[in-house]
Amino acid sequence: MTLQVRILPVTPLRQNCAILISDKAEAVIVDPGGDTQKILNELQGLDVRAILITHGHLDHAGGAADLRQALTVKQKKNVPVWGPAKEDAFLLTTIESQGAAYGIPGLKNVVPDRYLEDGETLSLLGHTIEVARVPGHTPGHVVYIDHEDKRAIVGDTLFRGTVGRTDFAYGNTKQLLQSIRQKLLSLPDETLILSGHGLPTTVGEEKRNNRFFFANLTF
Repeated sequence: MTLQVRILPVTPLRQNCAILISDKAEAVIVDPGGDTQKILNELQGLDVRAILITHGHLDHAGGAADLRQALTVKQKKNVPVWGPAKEDAFLLTTIESQGAAYGIPGLKNVVPDRYLEDGETLSLLGHTIEVARVPGHTPGHVVYIDHEDKRAIVGDTLFRGTVGRTDFAYGNTKQLLQSIRQKLLSLPDETLILSGHGLPTTVGEEKRNNRFFFANLTF
């Protein structure tokens, strides 16, 4: 069973919130960065099983607390927030100040129901989703890999033709590139890459054309 995916850009930063949907009308939300009502409007008739976060930046996690609360009330059962890795806890507790710095009101700090670890698997929507930690953009950044559908939701690690920013005090370019090579570019070439911003791409496309990799650059 292939999962349907809807991409919903949220916040002024146009972050790609992903909604995965099974043929049983069950759903998982990845990176609800904000615009909670906009996301809820897309969830009519769906039973949301979990909210996943790739990393602790405001545009990826800023709507998770409100969405969890709204869905728990609506569905009359707890809808858990999972991820990222615990190394991003310091970012999740500063989302409101991040929002103030960017002039984006209404975002909330969030404490996940649990943090995730590199290599663990999640059983969701009839699929097994692998969690891979890909640090460098943030220390606790994780990606979600669905081997059955040959699809990876990668947050701000790998983009079409480029990679995530590392010019933060906690960023690490060498670590990011090594992690992408090991965890993402090792996937089959046809694997669809859903990035946190912009258009999708594939592993093969990035191996051939991403300047950080096809030229074998080192940092």
